[in-house]
Amino acid sequence: MAVRWLRDNKIAAGILTVMRLYLGYTFLTAGFHKLTGGFDASGFLKNAITNPVKGPEGDILYSWYVSFLNSFALPNVDVFNVIVPVGEFLIGLGLILGCLTTAAAFFALIMNYSFFLAGTVSSNPVDIFLGTIILFAGFNAGRYGLDNWVVPFFRKRVFKQNNTATAKSS
Repeated sequence: MAVRWLRDNKIAAGILTVMRLYLGYTFLTAGFHKLTGGFDASGFLKNAITNPVKGPEGDILYSWYVSFLNSFALPNVDVFNVIVPVGEFLIGLGLILGCLTTAAAFFALIMNYSFFLAGTVSSNPVDIFLGTIILFAGFNAGRYGLDNWVVPFFRKRVFKQNNTATAKSS
């Protein structure tokens, strides 16, 4: 019942818009500051590798993530120095404009969980909470945004053409 209200109700869409604007602002400003102030992820990655998240007994909880950071992220830090600030900025822009809101919320969650797994708490729990609600709301989260026009356009033009092409080839 609550999910149906979240996905269909116009009052919920208004509340979701406020949540979307708040989360979008945090991502947009974080990305903007990284883009304009110079960003180097190597220090963050090295710290996450040398000081991984540990459990009560002192064992490393996410050894697979530490391995990923050490073997993939750190050697490719130049790629991450671009992906992180540009990604944060685009996520923020998408959420603020309400354009491809579900995709923006999904990638916001991916980024927040990545920071969380690296041991950064910061505002991540709140961001994850808001991002999850926005993601579950689906189209309704972008109802008062560009999704009101973008999503029907994609459904009508892009997906209809793909379905037509598939049906003809069968």
